[in-house]
This record gives sequence, C-alpha cells and structure tokens, in this order.
Amino acid sequence: MKRRTFLASGVGVAAAAGSLASPAVAQGNIVWNLPTAFPKNAPGVGTNVQSFAKMVETMSDGRLSFRVHGGGELVPPFAVEDAVQQGNAPVGHGPTYYAAGKNSALHWFTAVPFGMTSNEHFAWLKWGGGQELWDDIYAQRGLKAFYSGNSNTQSGGWFKKEINTVGDLDGLNMRIAGLGGEIYRKLGVNAVLMPPPEIFQSLQSGAIDAAEWVGPMLDQAFGLQKVTNLCYLPAYNEPGAGLAVVFNQDAWDELPADLQMICQAASYAAALETQAQFDYYNAQAMASLREEGVKFLHFSEEIVTAMREAWEEVQNDLTEANPDVARVRESYDAYLVQAQRYAKDMTVPMLTGRG
Repeated sequence: MKRRTFLASGVGVAAAAGSLASPAVAQGNIVWNLPTAFPKNAPGVGTNVQSFAKMVETMSDGRLSFRVHGGGELVPPFAVEDAVQQGNAPVGHGPTYYAAGKNSALHWFTAVPFGMTSNEHFAWLKWGGGQELWDDIYAQRGLKAFYSGNSNTQSGGWFKKEINTVGDLDGLNMRIAGLGGEIYRKLGVNAVLMPPPEIFQSLQSGAIDAAEWVGPMLDQAFGLQKVTNLCYLPAYNEPGAGLAVVFNQDAWDELPADLQMICQAASYAAALETQAQFDYYNAQAMASLREEGVKFLHFSEEIVTAMREAWEEVQNDLTEANPDVARVRESYDAYLVQAQRYAKDMTVPMLTGRG
C-alpha cells in the first residue's frame, strides 16, 4: 500500500488524502473524519462510536478529535472499511463482517452462528490470541482494528407468521447479516443484506417477510414491532455482534505513542459502556414490547438442529476455501470449548438457580 500522509508536517493537523479526510485545523490539533456504518444516533451501535470519540478528545486534551459521520453521510454503510483502506478516511467504525467479502475470516471477529457470548468473545480477542490474528489479517490490507463493543445476545428475528418447522422457512425473504444468512440459505430462505435504515420500510412494504436486526432496544427503536408482533429468541445465528474502530495503518503509525494508547483505551472503555447499555436497555425494551403485545417465541428444536447442521456445513466449506479461516477457527474453537465447559459448570447453574 502506498504510504499516505495524514498528519501535516510541522503543525500536527489532519492532512489526510481524499475528501473524507480533508484537513481541519483546531488550534494545531488533529481532527479526523470518522464515518460509521450505522445511523449516528442509533442506540448502542451509533452512540458507541460517539462515546469513543468523546473519550479520545477528552483524554488527549483536544490533541486528537473526530468528526463522526453516520452511515451514508460520507460513504455507504457497507463501504466504510474500503474508505479507510483506500486512505479516503483515516479511521472508521462498524462490524468487521461488513467487509467479509475481502476475507471470510473477518466473520469471526464480529460473530459466527452458535459462537461466543460477548464476554467470551472479548476474552478470546484480548487473551486468547484473537487480536494477534486480527492484526495479521488486517495488516494484509493496511488496517489496524480495535474491539469497541458488543450487542450481547441478540433477537433471532421478527417474522410475519409463526415458524414451527424447517418447511415454514422455505421461500421466505429475510433481512439478515453475517454467516447467519448462509445457514438460513441452506434452509430455503432468501437471505438479504440491507443497511439498517432500510429494514423497517422493507418489512412494512412486504419486500421482506422477516428481519433479524439486533435486539429489543434497537428493534424497538427501529419500530419493527409496528409491523409484526412475532419475535423469535435467541439469535443462534449471531449470539452477539462485535463492533470495531478501524484505522488506516499509515494514519495509525503517524500518531504518537500516547495518542495510540488513548485510542486503544477509549475503544475498550466504549466497549464496556456499550455492553452495559445493551444489557440495561434491552431488559427495559423487552418489558415494554411485551406491554405492546409482542409475543416472544422460541425456535423449535427441529429448527435449531437444522441450523446447527447447516452451520457445520458452512464453516467447514469456508475452512477448506480459506487458510485464514482455518487458523482463526483453530484458535477460536479451542477457547470456545473451554468457555462452554466453564459456562455449564458456573454460569448456567447460577442463572438457573437464581430463578
């Protein structure tokens, strides 16, 4: 990758290449554009990046600050990482799997079906070698990423009719992201990926028959309960989706060491804040949705079994096709086995006994 200059020589201001990273002088400090894949004020996913930006500006005493741009304001939601890679923005925000077309291994840094909980996922990234694998894969494209939050356990989807058997899924048009879409395709679903702002209108108009978005807090905020009152739990297709702050490697290298550490610390602090936000407001939103008449249902054992079998096929196919998937999966699965055993001995009994 051709090296780009993001910090103007001698004055320390933003001077990144391209219109998205145009220079902005604020008393000699660095001001960078930061596009996100989500609506800027969307609970959890949008406020996550704004919290990160505020922390960095405060901790750096204004030496580094960001102009946060919502999905579609500067670049399309699914093109944020491309803009960062190309040097048109020094930094971006979103789920890594939005760029999985570049490398299918990126799914494991956001979420995979029947995978880790949010706490387990961060534990693997921080202590289990996940970050090192992430760094290595992103270095191939001149990027540097940090985990910045997680949605926690998600909703399985909003359906316009009850889904009791695998046959009930056949022919449905469903908005769904990630590898969950691949397992649904194997079950006869026409899986469609669309930007979040398009979900409500598409569900309302009949363009799609079902939609998997995030969970009670965001699903309610986007008004999905106004179209259908049937919500299935949980999202086996996506236990919890990780968010990331992604830097152009050249831009990252030009930051002094203390600003790099501030960015990393702010991303982790935003992650903790966002996880608590999802836990607290998901519980409140679920209670509110029940009062609105929403029926929270669970997938039948037949469907769960079919999903699990489809997932085995999908991940095995990806492993054979991509050496990066093979090595990421080896690390991920090794910790997942340990995490499952621990959860069965500790977390599950505690939750069950709590009543």
